[in-house]
Amino acid sequence: MSTMIDVSGSGFQSYAVVIGRDLLPDLGRRIAGLCRGRTVIVTDETVAAVHGPAVLAALEAAGVRARLLTVPPGEASKSFAELERVIDRLLAFGLDRRDLIVALGGGVVGDLAGLAAALYMRGIDFVQVPTTLLAQVDSSVGGKTAIDMPRGKNLVGAFHQPRLVVADIDLLATLPPRQLRSGWAEVLKHGLICDAGFFDWLAGEGAVGAGGDPAALTRAVVRSVEIKSAVVGEDEKEAGRRALLNLGHTFGHAIEAELGFDEDRITHGEAVALGCAMAFRFSAAAGLCEGRVADRVEQVIAAAGLPVRLAAVGAFSAEALVDRMAGDKKAEGGGLTLILARAIGNAFVDRAVDRRALSAFLKAEGAT
Repeated sequence: MSTMIDVSGSGFQSYAVVIGRDLLPDLGRRIAGLCRGRTVIVTDETVAAVHGPAVLAALEAAGVRARLLTVPPGEASKSFAELERVIDRLLAFGLDRRDLIVALGGGVVGDLAGLAAALYMRGIDFVQVPTTLLAQVDSSVGGKTAIDMPRGKNLVGAFHQPRLVVADIDLLATLPPRQLRSGWAEVLKHGLICDAGFFDWLAGEGAVGAGGDPAALTRAVVRSVEIKSAVVGEDEKEAGRRALLNLGHTFGHAIEAELGFDEDRITHGEAVALGCAMAFRFSAAAGLCEGRVADRVEQVIAAAGLPVRLAAVGAFSAEALVDRMAGDKKAEGGGLTLILARAIGNAFVDRAVDRRALSAFLKAEGAT
């Protein structure tokens, strides 16, 4: 049994996000009508070894001619060099605008393959088949595609919506525990921005999802996608409300960049979790929410095995972090923009954050 969520908005063609278990065998039937019968599956070497044969078999059983294109695993693949290599291989394969790309993997593969699809011949269709929790609840939905730059994360990209997203919960069983917890950070984020009841469930009965319980994971993915699809449908290009989905990300991206995007030191989800805890503490320090609220957020994030304190992940310069945050793609007119909160489930965009107050806060958090 599966759940289908429609993603629709005035600026793009609507598409479905299909969520459930044992969806991979039926993948070929679902996408056969989206192309003329030819596709390239972009994936990383790790995912190709685990899921590549099953995906190829599912497509070929439906009459879809498919071939694999692999990239190295990890954030380093979100680069101009790897983007160029992917596009060159698509050209060598002879793909045209009636064909299709399938992004099979986590957020790195989805971002890279999606950007390649946006650029190739001025845009061809692609399908997201996310294999990580983080990708299923966040990066596969909404059409954001990007690569990284030395100055920051996701600074070069395009909005290019997929034609279909297929989120098979069974694929999450192959994830290492650390990667599962990283995805759980994005699930918690959805509750923190606009659904206090969902956050309460995640903090209580639903907490088993962080450990891999399939029923809890299914409910968590469905509700997360419902939240994200509603926001994306209202604000595709992040001109307004969609910015709320970046709760924790401005802090998190700055931390990731300062650590050289070294996933051994901090994964993206861990950075988001830490960023969410910091955003609530900064909100409390500014008198926007009660201190006990920030304390509860920190406790729930920590209980999921995610970092909540800056000193636990490394040594940082407050000014270097502020500079990174000022250069974030969400910044406007050289100002500092943060997603802050008045309560759990009540986040808002502050586009006039005082630099000195932020620097002082970071020093209080342990930065020098």
